[in-house]
Amino acid sequence: MKNIKLLSFLFIAFISFNACDQDDDLVFTASEAQDFVFNTTFLNNYILSSGVNSNLAERFTWNHANFNVPTQITYNLQAATMSDFSDYVGNPEADDFNTYNLGTTSSNELAVTVGQMLKLANLIEGIDNDPNTTDIPNNSQLYFRLRATIGTDASLESFSAIQTLNIELQETTDGGGGAFEVASWGVVGSGYNNWGAFADGKFYTTATPGVIVSYVNLLDGEIKFRENNAWDNSLGDANNDGILDTDADNNIAVTAGDYKITIDTNDNAYTIEPFSWGVVGSGFNDWGATPDAKFYYDYTTDTFKAGVQLLDGEIKFRMNNAWDVSFGDANADGILDTDADNNIASTAGHYLITINLNDNSYTIEESNVYGVVGSGYNDWGGAGPDASLTEIQPGVWFAENITLLDGEIKFRQNNTWDVSYGDATGDNLLDTDADNNIASEAGNYVISIDFNDAEGIKYSIGKR
Repeated sequence: MKNIKLLSFLFIAFISFNACDQDDDLVFTASEAQDFVFNTTFLNNYILSSGVNSNLAERFTWNHANFNVPTQITYNLQAATMSDFSDYVGNPEADDFNTYNLGTTSSNELAVTVGQMLKLANLIEGIDNDPNTTDIPNNSQLYFRLRATIGTDASLESFSAIQTLNIELQETTDGGGGAFEVASWGVVGSGYNNWGAFADGKFYTTATPGVIVSYVNLLDGEIKFRENNAWDNSLGDANNDGILDTDADNNIAVTAGDYKITIDTNDNAYTIEPFSWGVVGSGFNDWGATPDAKFYYDYTTDTFKAGVQLLDGEIKFRMNNAWDVSFGDANADGILDTDADNNIASTAGHYLITINLNDNSYTIEESNVYGVVGSGYNDWGGAGPDASLTEIQPGVWFAENITLLDGEIKFRQNNTWDVSYGDATGDNLLDTDADNNIASEAGNYVISIDFNDAEGIKYSIGKR
């Protein structure tokens, strides 16, 4: 314990009866900070890709340090690649000072980007993101701690416990060029977003130059493709010949369902084919009594992910909510197969399931799952589980084809009220204020939450 005499105040009392003066010293004693810990719900694993450097990797939050003195506290979030912080650089004059010092604040939170974590990860020896170096791992750990100081006296400091985070470098899947990217083209129309009522369905680059792909849920209606969510450049198919054109009356008729849309921008050829992967089984939907839990595409890892609440039972993964193509894991080796008796045992809980169709690997990791709850969906949880959103990229949660009712909704974590968000001010930024239910109107929706936005936790509820 450090006992420090910080403040001394002289109070002078004038006593008229005896006309004497009395001096009192009031002394505050500072002690090392109590209850000074991170309170973030950290992920099991952080996948780092240079293609999303500016995205939020994690928002670190903590309990305020209590030094037992009434003065402002300054916090510095520090990082290292060694568990004992022996590599930490604390000299502000050093070239790499900012690599290890991630921010200073007097509040109780700081955002750390993917780029900041990558800069640290690149200093770790013995890991890389090359899929061809099978003898060199692409995963390791980073270490974080908080330094709290009292007022302007930097010598009066306390440190939090060190927090270890597992990190994984995204292996290059496009021939060495890094992560795939969001393309400039999108899906627009009555068959997706009511002709631009909200953002167009995204296309992504692929390993083939000029070929882009979108995985999207469509409604009965018409679509076409346009660049940058604007009408300056748009394409349809007036001749219904599989070649995109700019002719008049070139809308493309579509039927409700999940699809993979591929466009070859080299010759404007395109295809639209039914495509979805889902979780099915006694561990989720009684082997198909309700729709399978949908996997969403993550372009930063070229994988498909599903945020889902599982039950005790068994699951497997199948294509297009049918049994024509399905995978399990007969050998319990983390590689999907079509063998007999290949059901995968499931345990009740909330999970992020990832499947990689490039090598048929998969993972099932315990994870927080955000969902939609309310009178506008499931009678505030009394009429079934919340509508799950999937973290399709770090900090970005997404779901399509969500049917809402007239009423109110909010978002909560893991089907409980421990963590929940609404929007008390109607500014499309989530908050934890009182009376923050969000009005809902009956219809079909695309819903997203973005924890990366600089303004706050931004959300979108797009009626189709």
